[in-house]
Parts: sequence; structure tokens; C-alpha cells
Amino acid sequence: MTSDTAKETKAKAVTSVKPKWSRLSRYAPLFIMVLPGVVYLFINNYLPMFGLVIAFKDINFAKGIFASDWIGLKNFEYLFKTSDAWLITRNTILYNAAFIVINLFIAVGIAILLNEIRKKWLARFYQSVILIPYLISMVIVGYLVLALLSGENGFVNKQVLPAFGAEPVSWYSEPKYWPYILTIVNIWKNAGYLCVIYLAAIIGIDPEYYEAATIDGASKWQQIKSITVPLIAPVITIMTLLQIGRIFYSDFGLFYQVPLDTGELHSVTNVIDTYVYRALLNLGDIGMSSAAGLYQSVVGFVLVLISNYIVSRRNRDHALF
Repeated sequence: MTSDTAKETKAKAVTSVKPKWSRLSRYAPLFIMVLPGVVYLFINNYLPMFGLVIAFKDINFAKGIFASDWIGLKNFEYLFKTSDAWLITRNTILYNAAFIVINLFIAVGIAILLNEIRKKWLARFYQSVILIPYLISMVIVGYLVLALLSGENGFVNKQVLPAFGAEPVSWYSEPKYWPYILTIVNIWKNAGYLCVIYLAAIIGIDPEYYEAATIDGASKWQQIKSITVPLIAPVITIMTLLQIGRIFYSDFGLFYQVPLDTGELHSVTNVIDTYVYRALLNLGDIGMSSAAGLYQSVVGFVLVLISNYIVSRRNRDHALF
């Protein structure tokens, strides 16, 4: 009886393993397709994490990274004890907060408008046009802005302002204009990318919802408010959470290339990334720049956790995890 029982148990174990292996072999092509992406993700995102130790060391290239002297949090002290610490932190957070909110409303609005275009070729044309700025290098964007705002030959000073009887403005020496200029440039460049994502979500909505609303006499605005926005709310939430995670990061090109690193504009264009870059150029302190990157990553991660927790408390289906 004992041997028979053992044989039955072994047979059951074999039969239970076979379906698992058959399922794995069935999806083997998919695993193979995913493998290059996983390898790239590991090499590009996870392997460099060993370099986090640089943030806590006084790097001496003669000794090597791991043999360099351990200095604890002194690299972080340089970032926080500087007189510009409050300025760069304030600029980084306020700009990114404004970008998140404004881009959200504009991108969703444009996506809704594009969804109303019934001619496919025209809709594709507009989608391509609005996405092109996102694909343009920020260096080129900087020169485009220069062509508009140059004090000598800029289009605005030569054509626009004289048409209204206004005097030319020295744009690159007037800090008060640049919060608006940088916001407009950011919207022009990034709203198209978000718009395409939201448009894809809107296209996925079942048309029967709109047909039923039309039969009930709902206006277009009521359909947008009661159908479109609520149904794409999960996508909006996810995109917003991802952007909140990078609220302590800045678009380096936007704040460095577009203002042309003009010293007179540093009070409104200096953010954490540009400050660290200038400090790295002047001091060559890799440890300090690594500390700043680690600080940005940790704070961003914590903000994502907090934001996701708040969202999950309100609606579990809208949360990232």
C-alpha cells in the first residue's frame, strides 16, 4: 500500500508539472521577444545603481570608486547648505507643478478636439503636426526661441511689437518674462505627446455611450463632462503620478539651452539640474552631482508612493499599484 501511494503521489506531481511546462513552452516566443528589453532595462537602469555609492564618497580616480574615502552625507551638505538651495528647489517644484497642471488641461482639451475630427487624413495630419515639437531637440528649440526673441533680429522685436507701437524688449536681460516664456515653450513641446496618449484613451471609449447620451438629449459639453473625462480618468491619473515622480527633476535643455545660460536670468531659470551641472563644470565634484541625483530619485519615489496612496484611498482602480 505504501509503494502504491508513493507511485500515485509521484504521478500526480508529474501531471501537475506538465501543464506548467506546457504553458511556459506555449509562451516561449513571447518571453524571447521580451528578453532584449529586459536585458536593456537591466544594463541601462539597474546596473548603474551600484554607482549610488559615489554619492557618499570623496571620489579619487587613482584609488577607484570603491576604494575612495567614505565621507557620508557631506556631498549632500554642499547641495543644501549653499545660498541657492532654496532658490533652485523653489524654481524646480513650482515650474514642474505648473507644467503638470497646464499640460494636463491643454493636452486633454486638444485630444477631445482631435477626436471630433471625422476625416481620418485630417486627424492624422493634426496628430503628426502636434507631435513634431516633442521630437525636436531642445538645442534646436533654443535657437528657434532665439530667432523669435533676439534683441537685434528677433521676429517679435522686428515685426510683432512695432505693429502694436511698442518698443523692442531685451528679452535675455529681463527675468520677469521668462517664467511665462519657459511655460509656453514647455507646453508647445510636450503637450502633443500627452495629447496622443489621451487621444488613444478617448478612441477606446465605446461609441454606444455617446449614442445613448445623444438620444437622451445631452449636449457635447455634457458628454465630455459625464462620459469622456470620467472614462479616461485612470489614464490621466497614471500620467500625473508619473510626472509627480519627476517633480524634483527638470528638463535640463529647457532651463539651460532655451535661456542660453544667460547669467542675468539665473534667478528664474536656475533649477537643481542646471545648478548641479554648473557646479560639476566648475568644481568637477562627481560626488556632489551623484548626491543630487540620488536626492531627486528618493524624493520622487516617496512622492509617487504618497500620491498613489491618496489616489488608492479615493479609487483603487485609478492607482498605479
